[in-house]
Amino acid sequence: MGDSPASYIYMVQHLIEKCLIFHMTKEECIEALSKHANIKSVITVTVWNELEKENREFFEAYAKSHNKNRAIEAKAEAEAEAEASTMIQKLLLDRDHTKKSDKE
Repeated sequence: MGDSPASYIYMVQHLIEKCLIFHMTKEECIEALSKHANIKSVITVTVWNELEKENREFFEAYAKSHNKNRAIEAKAEAEAEAEASTMIQKLLLDRDHTKKSDKE
């Protein structure tokens, strides 16, 4: 890619599209491009905002899907935590019961 401003913007756009493929939020994308590609946040925000303007329907659907996926992940996480807590409590009860049986 050349060093022209247009090619730089195209590269940032391409990287943003990669972030979208990985279901990243705008904030996650800004952070990732800053950290890993040394792209200033203001550049990423500007290109992202222009993409949103040009593709409003896509970004609305993306946000909706992303929020739905986050809710599903949060629910699954909460269920896993509850299951783990239940298993731990059962193990502790079994251990206490075993200790009492051993004493008798």
